Amino acid sequence: MNDEEMDSGERGDQERRDGGYRIKPSYFLPKPVKVGDELQVKVEAVGAKGDGIAKKDGFVIFIKGAQQGADVKVRIVDVKAKSAVAELIQ
Repeated sequence: MNDEEMDSGERGDQERRDGGYRIKPSYFLPKPVKVGDELQVKVEAVGAKGDGIAKKDGFVIFIKGAQQGADVKVRIVDVKAKSAVAELIQ
């Protein structure tokens, strides 16, 4: 990958600036969930890999094995800059 391709947004949370990279401010914003949180959410959609997709205050949560339209209780297992991963709780 060359520098021109990187300038087009290929680096995710980083932007090219004056020969270096600057992390976008959204990376540092507080997240509405943290690892270990348990919440009740409604699965709004199913992603390309089959994971359920829910949101908490606009923050995307991927839930393995969840079906669209289901109200489920989940536990957050990983939090990233723009999304979280959760597991179903029985």
